[in-house]
Amino acid sequence: MEITTQVIKKNGKNEFVVLPYEEFQKIQEELVSYEDLRCLRKAKMVEKDAPTIGIAQLKKIITKDHRAKGRLRDHTPIQTDKTTAMPELIRN
Repeated sequence: MEITTQVIKKNGKNEFVVLPYEEFQKIQEELVSYEDLRCLRKAKMVEKDAPTIGIAQLKKIITKDHRAKGRLRDHTPIQTDKTTAMPELIRN
């Protein structure tokens, strides 16, 4: 990233830097991305030895949990009635 700056001196020492607002916004975005990356890396280090499960096992757990709570009764496909935009069960 190329930055265009103007340095303002006070008593012969660099005191302030002026830069275009658009470049300032880009720098802010980069800093936020960098902070996100630091947080992600830290979280990965903290959780590196945590037990994990595969996606297939996760799907089984979710399906079992939803069935137990009555949220998922069967795998009946649903389609939208184009005239009313309301979902309807597909009848075979």
